[in-house]
Amino acid sequence: MASVMAASMARRSVSAGSLIRTAGGGIWWGSRRSEAERAVTPSPARLRGFRSTGLCPSEEEKRQPEPEPLSGDLVNVVFVDRSGKRIPASGRVGEDVLRLAQRHGVDLEGACEASLACSTCHVYVSEEHLAVLPPPEEREDDMLDMAPQLQENSRLGCQIILTKELEGAQFTLPKITRNFYVDGHVPKPH
Repeated sequence: MASVMAASMARRSVSAGSLIRTAGGGIWWGSRRSEAERAVTPSPARLRGFRSTGLCPSEEEKRQPEPEPLSGDLVNVVFVDRSGKRIPASGRVGEDVLRLAQRHGVDLEGACEASLACSTCHVYVSEEHLAVLPPPEEREDDMLDMAPQLQENSRLGCQIILTKELEGAQFTLPKITRNFYVDGHVPKPH
């Protein structure tokens, strides 16, 4: 059937209308199909339909209202930006530090959107809270190796999940980060 369609298209110039008529099997804008077009058009019973598997998780998350946290679920932390300004923030247990920072207007980039493909969410964790965190996995260590101004207390904000033990933690942004985007693109958080 594809060879018949290709031969039919080769005999005349191809336009969007003829492709749609041939592929769709219907009349488009009131024009009539030629005998050749009817011969290569599959019957409606043989046409395949498309199915949707639903929205991607990020779209579903956008549509759901953010639940109000219970008072016991809040963790209070402090961000120290590049100028030294202290920015207090409250987040829910289970939220990552990158999203918390972005929600509170802290300039923590997260160019790879928490996919562990960059080090732009690099932060220094306060010494007393560093021991509370699980050790970094190998992929996080690999990304931290590319972070400028690496220190012993360096971690990626996208990999730090808030727990009650992090109450009062301080996350300091390094003076510089390295973004691997050539064009200077800065993604917007979802």
